[in-house]
Formats: sequence, structure tokens, C-alpha cells
Amino acid sequence: MDKQVVSFSRTDSAKFFKTLNKRVNNYFKENNIKRTGNWKLYIKAMVMFTLLILPAILILTLSLPGWAQALLMVVVGIGMAGVGMNVMHDANHGSFSSKKWVNKLMGSSICIISGNDYNWKVQHNVLHHTYTNIQGHDEDIDSGRIIRFSKHTKWSKMHKYQKYYAFLLYGLLTVNWAITTDFIQTYQYLKRKLAYGKLPKPATQWTKLIIGKIVYYSIWVALPLAVGFSWWQVLIGFLIMHYTAGIILSVIFQLAHVMPNTDMPLPDENGNMKNTWAIHQLFTTSNFSPKSWLAEFYTGGLNRQVEHHLFANISHIHYSKIAKIVKETAHEFSLPYNEYNTFWKAVSEHYNQLKVLGLKPKIA
Repeated sequence: MDKQVVSFSRTDSAKFFKTLNKRVNNYFKENNIKRTGNWKLYIKAMVMFTLLILPAILILTLSLPGWAQALLMVVVGIGMAGVGMNVMHDANHGSFSSKKWVNKLMGSSICIISGNDYNWKVQHNVLHHTYTNIQGHDEDIDSGRIIRFSKHTKWSKMHKYQKYYAFLLYGLLTVNWAITTDFIQTYQYLKRKLAYGKLPKPATQWTKLIIGKIVYYSIWVALPLAVGFSWWQVLIGFLIMHYTAGIILSVIFQLAHVMPNTDMPLPDENGNMKNTWAIHQLFTTSNFSPKSWLAEFYTGGLNRQVEHHLFANISHIHYSKIAKIVKETAHEFSLPYNEYNTFWKAVSEHYNQLKVLGLKPKIA
């Protein structure tokens, strides 16, 4: 069955987004700066690639005790998530650099952290950023039958316990990318003719995907085996790396949308949404730790998801500056600006939301 066509309202009598967009554009014009990345982003990119690569080199070249190797693989996982959030993410939104070839090169870093750029752009740029928190369209709130992220998802008895097991399963995110998700997505997206930009030829996409996986497994599996590590050591290291990255990425993703202060609206029977796209983003997205330098630095600005969803074509380096404009404009138009002051407060509220969504609907 084809998915329902969803259309956002075009009526914004107060002209919220027109006003906001003008103010943000004026900020860049008045300060004579580009909307893409700058030297700060390039330094961050080097830091994240160092966290990803240097510990792996130390493990491969030095004779280290098992506990040290395990600890270094945790650091590799931190670097993997860091590259994904700070480098790959901006690049595949086209905001890392003003040069397309640089964005393409940096975007291809997804290959060494287990993903595929075509699949990611469709799932994230097209489906998630367009249909944020809309059941059946935003795959980020669809975890199959295991975790109930939306009140519109069918409830089952196991969901009563999701408050206990959800965080444990979050660590499997990138493992699934590496093994099954990319192949399933390529098949489904090509069949549905979905693309961010030009639709690739099926043969081209399948070839790129397979070559990408060969490169990925050559780096993280074949190379360690070749230098003398046993299969079980490689397996343990692989799982530590991915579980660390998976936990980080999953938690940060969920703190943006599966929260008590974010809506999960549905279109009417004709596929029409109540709000315009921009106003929809305000109702369905939330920030955390707006004053934390560490959160801003490491998450690639994903602690400011409100700004990111409204201006995905602007590098996260600028989010802290435009946040004041976004917040003031939202309040001026009596619109929500969802935010939690600290990371742990946001985690606590996400946990509470999992508990609520785990209740049988008539009780909830």
C-alpha cells in the first residue's frame, strides 16, 4: 500500500517563518559571514577524526593489555559518533563547506562509520526533516514492534517494560547500520524512487553500497585479523566500538523528538497537516543543554535541534548565535520553543516519556 501523501498548511497569517528567515539572513549579512562551516568546524573535524583513528592505530601497533584495548575502543566509539555528528552530518546537509566537493568528501566519511550517504540523506534529510514526528513517515520514530516512541504506534504488552530495556537497545543502532539496515533501506528507497536530489541508478547505488561495506569491514575487521588479533578479540572490539557510538547517537536523537514537550501530530483524512512546515518543527522538536560548551562542541550542535530543523542548511557552528533570534521570534509569535536546561534533565524526561508510552493506551 502506498503511503498517504502529506501536505503542510500554507497559511501563516502572522508570517512567522518569513520574519524569522529575514532576521537570520540579516545576521549573516550584517556580520559578513558565510552560513557554512569555518575554521572552528575544521578544527573540530580534526579532533573527531583523531578520536576515531588514533586509538585504533595504538591498538594495532602497540602491545597493550586487554583492558587498555577495550578502553581505547570506547574512545573509538566516541570518535565514531563525533565524526557522525560534527563532520558527516553537516556535510550531507551541504553546510560543512561552500564547496560541493568538500561536502561530498566529508559526507563520504559515513562509509567508515558503517553507513551509506544515499540511505542517510533519504531517511534523514527527506523523511525526518520533512515529516518530523509524523507516524508512518518519519522513520526515526519507527523502531518496529520493540520500542513505542509514538502514541500512535500499536501498543503491546512488552512496551510496559520498555523503560527498562530501551536504553540497552539504543546501543545496537550502528551495529544494525553495519549489518542489515543499509541493504533494507536501499531496496525500499529505490523501489519507492526516493532521493535527496537526483535519484541514483539502482546498479550505481548497489555498487557503491557494496564497495562501501567492503571498505568498512576491511578497516574494522580484516585489518585487525591480518595483524594478528583473534576473531573473538576483533568481535569484542567491534561490539564495544559500535555499542558506544550507538548509545551516544540514539540518546541524542531521542532527546530531540521523543519528549513530553514534543508533539506527534497526524494529518487529517485528506493528508493535510494543521500547521505550516516551519511551525510544525517548533511543535515537534526540542533542545537540551543550551549553555553547555561541551554539549555544543561534541554533539555538533544537535543539542540545538530547533535551530537545526529550521535551518539545516546552516552549519551547526552558527546555531548558538542564531538561537537567540529563533527563540525571541518564536515567543513573539506565541509559538513554542522547547528546551531543557541540562542534558540529564532531558534524559530524565525522555525516560518518563518512555514510561508513559509504555502504558496501555486506555490507562495512559
